[in-house]
Amino acid sequence: MTDPEQACPIAPAVDIVFSRWTTPILWALHEHGRQRFVELQRRLPSITPKVLTERLRRMERDGLLTRTWYAEVPPRVEYEISDLGRSLSPVFAQLATWAGDHLDDVTKARDAYDATKMQNV
Repeated sequence: MTDPEQACPIAPAVDIVFSRWTTPILWALHEHGRQRFVELQRRLPSITPKVLTERLRRMERDGLLTRTWYAEVPPRVEYEISDLGRSLSPVFAQLATWAGDHLDDVTKARDAYDATKMQNV
């Protein structure tokens, strides 16, 4: 049996970049620059604080963002997309173009598939 990472060399990158919440967080940091936790939370209201914290830690570990802690009272923490995270901009731009060109086609294909499945029930 072939190891999936050997069969598809981009699988590890897809797991890192396109796991749940990574893309919206990177997008928010790219579009709006350095942000505090609360600002990210406001921009992504459907993510829980616990999940946002976990995802930010993982992304920092992966090198996609930087976390800066300021020794103030109260302490201040800011997150910013790193150079490594910023290097994904062309990938996201291509995906945005693809989405604009093809999401209607995907919706039509899903509708056709669902209609066929409903007829066979």
